[in-house]
Amino acid sequence: MAALEVVSHTAPDLILVDALMPGMTGWEVCKKLRQRRQNATTPIIFMTGLTETEHVLRAFEAGAVDYVNKPLRLEEVLARVNVHLEASARIRATHRALDDVGRYFLALNRRGDIVWTTPHAARLLENIPPSLLAELSIPTPLPAPGSVLLRHRAEDHELSLIFVGATGNGMGEDERLLRITTQAHQPERVLQDRLGLSAREAEVLLWISRGKTSRDIADILSVSPRTVDKHMEQIYNKTGMSTRAAAASTASRLLQEGQGRP
Repeated sequence: MAALEVVSHTAPDLILVDALMPGMTGWEVCKKLRQRRQNATTPIIFMTGLTETEHVLRAFEAGAVDYVNKPLRLEEVLARVNVHLEASARIRATHRALDDVGRYFLALNRRGDIVWTTPHAARLLENIPPSLLAELSIPTPLPAPGSVLLRHRAEDHELSLIFVGATGNGMGEDERLLRITTQAHQPERVLQDRLGLSAREAEVLLWISRGKTSRDIADILSVSPRTVDKHMEQIYNKTGMSTRAAAASTASRLLQEGQGRP
């Protein structure tokens, strides 16, 4: 369907699906949408003129969060849409907040399918080969919290998927919560990427975070102390920080997050 193609390139806030459509039923559409990671938490409201319980249950089993009967009552539809939009917005805000503090999470269902991720976790998962992700499974009985379920070494960092625990998703099913951590092989790359610094500026900031003076850094990098101070001026200009202590503190925090420390 053309709509599925459009959704594959966008992240809609909410999706309305009709039960009976030419070419593909609403139940089939729901299942296909839920198989796509980017639509895992998008609210899907099912519209149907079929009122039998089995049809409604099929909608929920396919991934719908709600349904409305035909003929549609506009006020009711809008009320349900608003409720689910607000709930979805809260979930997205929570996921962004987790990313902001360096906590990159994803959840699996009992079959091992990924049902949701925080935004940065989704980006990190793109670095793991699909064939390796397909082998990801959680043993029964459940492993101890902190157990590493998967490791993947990329070019400049190593990704680990760590089991956190099991939690209910509000629909009578357990979700397996995992956290992604990253271990940088080149810590200065973390500072370069996160703060928009040049490679040499990132090196200078790395040594500052380790308590080195400008003269120490000059000796390590084989440059003059004046050159180090010029790099520091650029670091302040690019990051908005104004003191050496603030720069060292920020660098230490980013490096800890990059190494996946709690």
